[in-house]
Amino acid sequence: MKILIFPDVATASAETARRILATLAAQPCAVLGLATGGTMKPVYEALRTALGQSPATFTSFNLDEYVGLPSTHPQSYAYYMKTQLFDAVALPSAQAHLPRGDAPDPAAEATRYEAAIAAAGGIDLQLLGLGANGHIGFNEPTSSLASRTRIKTLTHKTVTDNARYFGPDEVVPRLAITMGIGTILDSRAILLLATGAGKRDAVARMIEGSISAACPATALQLHANVTVLIDEAAAANLKLRDYYETVHPGGADEIYT
Repeated sequence: MKILIFPDVATASAETARRILATLAAQPCAVLGLATGGTMKPVYEALRTALGQSPATFTSFNLDEYVGLPSTHPQSYAYYMKTQLFDAVALPSAQAHLPRGDAPDPAAEATRYEAAIAAAGGIDLQLLGLGANGHIGFNEPTSSLASRTRIKTLTHKTVTDNARYFGPDEVVPRLAITMGIGTILDSRAILLLATGAGKRDAVARMIEGSISAACPATALQLHANVTVLIDEAAAANLKLRDYYETVHPGGADEIYT
């Protein structure tokens, strides 16, 4: 696991975008795994600027989607990706994949989605955020570290945190279709971006804690090609921070890890 610590959110986000762009420059038809949320907005802003309006040639698979939400719902992840990236880079709809939240049979949709990732040849580069409780995708604590794409019940805190995005008369989704941890670990390379003081505990557990389903992100310790990009605030609780900064001063990517 490569730990890169940057002075601020802007620098960490810009480096994340640069690495995605470098992958696309080397492999224009790469299969990207994409994430949503506020942390990713500056990353997608940078990608929009760099890629412009030429039709994008990559294929993407998003981590998750709320069960019950159609793609036109403003809080669906399909809508988020359309507005944050897909429309701006003219990604053909056939290359932009998300689980269908309003599928009549969500379990069958999860199975279909897992098969679609495999049929595309797997994910070349997976982008991840990090939940404050250590979740990646919607793999909440106690998720199997070998899990595949499936329906997952969200924790009460996740539902409560999400309620602010929904209207007072709307039902906040309590279920999601999410890539499993095993699915994520099949990716050939992984970038995880986490910023802000609210992530400092989860970052420390993910990097320095014991591998446990209680903190799903610790499973990333088992992957051979993970790069963690964090800002100063998110790095605050790392016990071995001096070592990480010795190996990668200022977030520089040295030859040896």
